[in-house]
Amino acid sequence: MPSKNIVESSNDTTKAFVSPEYIRNRFASILSDMYKNEVPLYGELLNLVHEINHKILSESTTIKEQLENTGEITRLNMERHGAIRLGKPYELFTMRRLFKVMGMFPVGYYDLATAGVPVHSTAFRAIENTTLNQAPFRVFTSLLRLDLIDDNELRERVETILEDRQIFTKKALELILKSEKDGGLNKEDAETFVQEAIETFRWHDTATVDHKMYETLLQQHRLIADVVAFKGPHINHLTPRSLDIDQVQASMEARNIPPKDTIEGPPTRKCPILLRQTSFKALTEKVTFKNEVGNGKIGEHKARFGEIEQRGAALTQKGLDLYNELLGKTRKAIGGSPNAKNASEYNELLLENFKNFPDDYATLQSDKLAYFHYFTTAKAKNISKEKAYTKEDINELLADGYLTIEPMVYEDFLPVSAAGIFASNLGTDDAKRNYNETANQSLFEKDLGAPVYELQKWYKDMQEETIQKCLLELNA
Repeated sequence: MPSKNIVESSNDTTKAFVSPEYIRNRFASILSDMYKNEVPLYGELLNLVHEINHKILSESTTIKEQLENTGEITRLNMERHGAIRLGKPYELFTMRRLFKVMGMFPVGYYDLATAGVPVHSTAFRAIENTTLNQAPFRVFTSLLRLDLIDDNELRERVETILEDRQIFTKKALELILKSEKDGGLNKEDAETFVQEAIETFRWHDTATVDHKMYETLLQQHRLIADVVAFKGPHINHLTPRSLDIDQVQASMEARNIPPKDTIEGPPTRKCPILLRQTSFKALTEKVTFKNEVGNGKIGEHKARFGEIEQRGAALTQKGLDLYNELLGKTRKAIGGSPNAKNASEYNELLLENFKNFPDDYATLQSDKLAYFHYFTTAKAKNISKEKAYTKEDINELLADGYLTIEPMVYEDFLPVSAAGIFASNLGTDDAKRNYNETANQSLFEKDLGAPVYELQKWYKDMQEETIQKCLLELNA
């Protein structure tokens, strides 16, 4: 019998296809090893996060049971997300095809231009809960918006530079096509695919431009320089999942890991919501720039860092509206994004303002502020069969103890937080840039070659699935 990671090919029973989850886990593992080798401080960060996670699980039966009930306990130490920045539509279109081989699809549209970062983005990840738990790796993927380069001559030069590069290996493209044609890859091809795909994400310390052009790009925006001046979209950070990001933040300095000034996202809560993120500050790395006869001037580039995330409950649109209102109120009070000078004031204001956001799961559920998994309890075996239970009975069934809930983890990202992480590692001047252009999801989806999955619908469908399962059990 094939293992759970392998299914038989429909057109060649002499060979078997490995599952996308197998390929995704293999890719994530090799990528993590590569990044630890390129950025040793990331390995130290991983060790710190794992130590704190282990401590919390040993001390809190509530958190451990919650993770066991939702199936997340098995993926905690696998939890990674990475981020890359692409330069041209072809790269985004082909990256979608590459990630599809690994069972990853574009979920959500994020406009970061309003926060001073000239990109728009999506997250490639699994879209089924079981496969997400088996292989949670995801990649936040941004595409440079050339239309936001205000210098026409420079914009044309950037287009030429990007047109001349190919970020995918020939063999990777061949295997993407083979997977599309045959419906999958066997184990041998999958291993080759992973090794070839990794090359796209590798760091190159030789720039594709001379130092003068690099400085010109840098003056336009540091992120533009990072995207345009190199051979490919080197992974610019990887992110383990923490069960207590405040402990990680407080412990980083003692491990010689320089943290950013503030944690992005909501404040510390009894019932975590959405996504909290922090990072160590971007490394300064040596780069060789081109000259008239080849490689010449040695310079520096700053872009790559290590990030940490703590994930909480996914919020409904009503919950997101309240979150954005309270976050906006806090930022307005301090005059914009938090920084080293106002970090303490910002955190105090954030805690105060978020007192208006309920901090218990029962209220989050009854006020329809968050999404939940629903489960029947042992008591449900003795429920009366005199009526057929429907969705209208859910709250009563919860109150009577026939059902219980666990928060649905937020699997995605937050535009303001992503921009805050970028800004803290790119420089404060760039963070203050103001791009007046509006979001352009239709253009992004045209370049992507497919629509993105709508975030709210995904969570609604997941919650509805658990409710219907409960009703089937109660009415059986």
